[in-house]
Amino acid sequence: MPANLTPQYLKAEEEYRRAATPEEEVRCLEIMLREIPKHKGSEKLQAEIKQKLSRARKELEAERRTGRRGHGVRIPRQGAGTAVILGGPNAGKSQLLAALTRAHPEIAPYPFTTRAPLPGMMPWEDVMVQLVDTPPITADYLEPYMHGLIRSADLALLLVDLGSDDGIEQLQAVLDRLQQTKTRLAARSSLDEEDIGLSYTQTFLVPNKMDLPEARQRLELLHELCPLDFPEYAISALHAIGLEELRAAIYRALDVIRVYTKLPHAKQPDMDRPFTLRRGSSLLDLAELVHKDLAAQLKFGRVWGAGLHPGTPVKGDYILQDRDVVELHA
Repeated sequence: MPANLTPQYLKAEEEYRRAATPEEEVRCLEIMLREIPKHKGSEKLQAEIKQKLSRARKELEAERRTGRRGHGVRIPRQGAGTAVILGGPNAGKSQLLAALTRAHPEIAPYPFTTRAPLPGMMPWEDVMVQLVDTPPITADYLEPYMHGLIRSADLALLLVDLGSDDGIEQLQAVLDRLQQTKTRLAARSSLDEEDIGLSYTQTFLVPNKMDLPEARQRLELLHELCPLDFPEYAISALHAIGLEELRAAIYRALDVIRVYTKLPHAKQPDMDRPFTLRRGSSLLDLAELVHKDLAAQLKFGRVWGAGLHPGTPVKGDYILQDRDVVELHA
């Protein structure tokens, strides 16, 4: 990867990794091509971006011409981030969604109960996180739209069925099936340095059904036969074992901050509905999230937060901190 990449390039690259539509891909790739340093060391990557951009533009044009959506199922992003729940048949994906959110998926002790992705909102303190239940992945079965769901997610929860002797084999089938695609699971999210079309999504390993008698023995066998470097959270979705630890870990993995806004003439900020932004975001990023016109006209902000005098004036490049209270002035 070329050195001296601009913050604009890195931001566009991260958005490209999570792009769910050809239109989003085109926008991100155009920024990446514009921002990438132009020198001999970046020629290969420039050429690859141009190829990806050409394909994305053709797909977008075909989509507009025919009215068909090439990326299949799309679920609008909501809340502080999105975690997609993956696994083989009967791993307990729907049970986990029901336990952590207010969604009501169909839950049954037979495979392929879930036939379409189903979102739900998981509360964590004063924010919500989107979880998405998905159909099972097997050696022979992977819905085409699953690539886009996994790629666009901030986190994947990979469930393992410790209630069955087939659970480890089913886990390996999920990994092997995705290994045949350009959407992979990893300890952290990234794009491949040699192929920006190859995307890795941050993943938690979630062994499920720890309440069952043989679960501990199967978990030891899982560690021996299928060692993975993913963070691990053993749970029982049915009996709520380990769910609060998993809930907190999901939120931490999003690496976001909460920012509360205050109108210039209001005495108190709105503490009920914070904005969530990626850690390292600036005051200008917050203004863009509120409204593009506000960002274009932003003069300064006042911040109430840790390490600052109350109401300290700051410029657009001020890096926001978790639980800052911000007053925007245009």
